Amino acid sequence: MEETTMKTLRIYLTMVMLALAGMWMSGSAQVLRDATNDNTVGRISGNGMVRDSEMHSVGSFDADGTVRNASGTAVGKIVRLEIFDTAGTRVGYINTDGTVRDGNSNKLGRVNLSDGKVTDAENHILGYARGIRVDWIACYYFFGFFDKK
Repeated sequence: MEETTMKTLRIYLTMVMLALAGMWMSGSAQVLRDATNDNTVGRISGNGMVRDSEMHSVGSFDADGTVRNASGTAVGKIVRLEIFDTAGTRVGYINTDGTVRDGNSNKLGRVNLSDGKVTDAENHILGYARGIRVDWIACYYFFGFFDKK
């Protein structure tokens, strides 16, 4: 197969895996935990609402891929595991193995797809996020779209 066909196939397979993972997520919020003492630092609900540890809204993910901050202003967009800013510039993407890269392909970190461990580029643990879409996790931990306390 051609390289572009294989890349497209990998993207679609990843999207199917993410969709299946999303189907087993309950309607309740999935917890984001910190690395040091396993405290809750936030929550992301199955419908895309993002909250901090005190349950204040810090943003949301729309069904069309739009990422919004706490005031409801669009701050980015997710399109097939690629992250864009509001100007349409690709600021990052996620590989099928969970590696998160910036717009210049520099490694920002990784989301372990089996246990939800989130690490930075030097493999330091940033936190844990199980049962949450990998693109939402990447937006939360790596792209600064939300004002987290």
